[in-house]
Amino acid sequence: MSLALSPAATLGATGFALIAVCYGFARFAFGLFLPRIDAELSLSSTLSGLISGGAFLGYCIAIALSAYLTERIGPRAVAVGAALIAAVGMAGIAAAPSAPWLAGAVMLAGSSTGLASPPLAAAVTAVVKPDRQNATNTVINAGTGAGVVLSGPVALMMGEQWRLAYAGFAVAAVGLAFAAALTLPRGPQRATKSPQGAPSLTRALRRLIAAALLTGAASTAIWSFGAQLVALRLDWSSAGAGLLWIAIGAAGIAGASAGHLIARLGMDRVHRAFLAAMAAGILMIGIAGTSAALTLGGGLLFGAAYIMLTGVYLLWGVLALPDRPATGVTIAFLALAIGQTAGAAVFGLSMAHLTGNYAVVIFACLALTAGLARAEEANPRACVAGQ
Repeated sequence: MSLALSPAATLGATGFALIAVCYGFARFAFGLFLPRIDAELSLSSTLSGLISGGAFLGYCIAIALSAYLTERIGPRAVAVGAALIAAVGMAGIAAAPSAPWLAGAVMLAGSSTGLASPPLAAAVTAVVKPDRQNATNTVINAGTGAGVVLSGPVALMMGEQWRLAYAGFAVAAVGLAFAAALTLPRGPQRATKSPQGAPSLTRALRRLIAAALLTGAASTAIWSFGAQLVALRLDWSSAGAGLLWIAIGAAGIAGASAGHLIARLGMDRVHRAFLAAMAAGILMIGIAGTSAALTLGGGLLFGAAYIMLTGVYLLWGVLALPDRPATGVTIAFLALAIGQTAGAAVFGLSMAHLTGNYAVVIFACLALTAGLARAEEANPRACVAGQ
């Protein structure tokens, strides 16, 4: 009896692990280690802001470049490149002797996330049967939750040994480069036979961009300010923030079921339900008078909702540009990232000039507003599995 995995299972496992390393370790883990890194390297608030802005710029450049390269040289080379860039960036963090070195390494490591998703979407389109593509794409996307939940215990246990932790993360990324080289298709796929250049801004893309922008902005209430909110509301230390991150990541793994839920319930119902869950999670974590139980419950809701919604936008992007899946995913995730950047600035201003309660309520409402964009009306077949 052969024990070989099917192409969908092999690609799904490799993609899940690659997303976990790039998003969970190379991007989101930095905030958990930051207090210890700051104590050793004496980061200024100005430099921390430059690091955040530089990481966003690197992500935007990388995700646009990723779609371009995937359509021309194929998903394997781009995915391997994402893993190796994550490895080099995290090795740079581990060896950082100074704050400027650290800033460059963090920007490099974070840019790997922009490279990773488009080639995986293109690989799924190329090698997985149509009736399994939605499920495989959303399983891969849920790797973010696994990476976040794994980085939480590592930060709690090895916070003082952050250099050793990042060295281990870099080794894991090198291993994923080898795995990607063995499992992803080599050359350009059918996407390269379609028209090149910027796609037409169809109704489906316009609605996708609007929804992803608003959802990205709303998510910054927790991704950028979650630790500050729990310190303000509950006087939690960085260890408490680590527990919140573990809850967010653990629930995020549930996002692997996005493809199945969309097939059963339709994209619009799933979209709106989890936008409501995100709004509830933001309120449970950030509203005055919250408790530890409500905060951790809000983390579970937020984590499941965020990864589920990114899975929705991934599939929405693929469906909006079925002949250019890497470009569709690029548009969805770039809109999400632009929303996060703008949202972080607006939330910070709201905290400073209004109150934490007003900021939290406003951003919960932003999440609900994203549900006004209808995926199924823009693409009537969006809710059909395998389309």
